[in-house]
Amino acid sequence: MTNNNNNNKAVPAAKAALNQMKLETANELGLSNYENMDKGNLTARQNGYVGGTMTKKLVEMAEQQMSGGQTK
Repeated sequence: MTNNNNNNKAVPAAKAALNQMKLETANELGLSNYENMDKGNLTARQNGYVGGTMTKKLVEMAEQQMSGGQTK
């Protein structure tokens, strides 16, 4: 099977910050010790919720930055 992984980071230096954000998001969602958890034992919904919540936060951060820091 060929590995067609195109998930290259646009800013490789952000990897640590994204990992920290993932752990904080998982903790907020009640998934403590997410870093050491076997992700295969979580439901797809649980794993997807962490990624989806992270994406929502990142979009909100970008929108705020693009609007000059103004909030809703």
